Amino acid sequence: MVSIEEAQRIILQNSSPLLSEKVSLLQGSGRVVNEDIHAPYDIPAADNSAMDGYAFSHSGLEGNCLTVTGFIPAGVVRTVPVQLGEAVRIMTGAPIPPGCDTVVPIEQVEETGGTIRLIGNVRLGSHIRRRGDDIRAGEKTFPTGTFLRPQEIGMLAAFGKTEIKVYRNPKIGVLATGDELLEPGTALIPGKIMNSNSFSIGSQVMEAGSTPVMLGIADDDFSSIREKILSGLQLDLLITTGGVSVGDKDYVKEVIAELGGEILFWKVNMKPGKPVAFAIVQGKPVFALPGNPVAAMVSFEMFVRPALLRMMGHTRIFRPTIKAALAEQVTNRRDRPHLIRVLVEKRHEGYIATPTGNQCSARLSSLTLGNGLLRLMPGADLAPGDNVEISLLDSRFGMGEASL
Repeated sequence: MVSIEEAQRIILQNSSPLLSEKVSLLQGSGRVVNEDIHAPYDIPAADNSAMDGYAFSHSGLEGNCLTVTGFIPAGVVRTVPVQLGEAVRIMTGAPIPPGCDTVVPIEQVEETGGTIRLIGNVRLGSHIRRRGDDIRAGEKTFPTGTFLRPQEIGMLAAFGKTEIKVYRNPKIGVLATGDELLEPGTALIPGKIMNSNSFSIGSQVMEAGSTPVMLGIADDDFSSIREKILSGLQLDLLITTGGVSVGDKDYVKEVIAELGGEILFWKVNMKPGKPVAFAIVQGKPVFALPGNPVAAMVSFEMFVRPALLRMMGHTRIFRPTIKAALAEQVTNRRDRPHLIRVLVEKRHEGYIATPTGNQCSARLSSLTLGNGLLRLMPGADLAPGDNVEISLLDSRFGMGEASL
């Protein structure tokens, strides 16, 4: 068996970003840039007013009174200079006209018959946004590897961009194996179970930002599994669930070997998820995950998700962690690290982590009731109140609830 860290190292050594593709600006949201992006021009492109108000020359201000000689709405450029002792009405964002160096907001003036009187003192240069204050022309604004959030998309729109080069979104094959499996929507038959793994794993693929391709169910026989795996190898990466342990009908590893694949590890020193295999088959990464639902999902979190993020060009590929106090005692008397499912909650005294009950690897509710993983090392015996590090699984963690 390899350790969790060694398994991750092997996987990341054999995972690399995909080639780039061009997408529309909105489609770039949530993607990673695969080019250095430089500002095409200054932003703002000219000195402009930060307020609805009046623009004038501070040196021409006498007695706090000015004569209004024009109006500049946003989007209009005035080339005629404003004379000393005069002011022009100006809207937010409108370029500052020649002869002006100061803006006073509407709220700070009294206007009477074409003349304004300033209320209070106004400093030279007030309420003017200077050219290039935000971004300078030629500045490398977004280097390769930048993750595009709404604010980056907005900046790219300000650059006039309509499309952007990003790392390609990988297509991920998701295959379940097992004679006992039925697809959701069919009638449950005694002795059979529903194929939940493909949908939980497919959803995890989507949550990571990739596209799942559902390959259905392979029967527990060599030829069926081989056919399905060959289909999955047409994609960027393949994930199988089940058929990877030491049972009489666990053929996944045999098929990988028959197809000329190289199994880089099989079995990881962890619970749940010990029978995990990672292979390169015909140049494609293949993850063979356990059939137990929790073991499959936890294995995805630990190994597949970081690989997918690396393929999409991300540099931050591991879940965020927080410190929390245990709500109850937890013990690991086994010789493997145990990934305990916990519910983390914010309370007045800080974050509290509560195990989600029975930690059986077939009990999917141990995950649905929680939002984090606690890695409990062999021999650990932790008491209530002990501080532990939790890997957060829920992107909504910390969001406030609406009070109606």
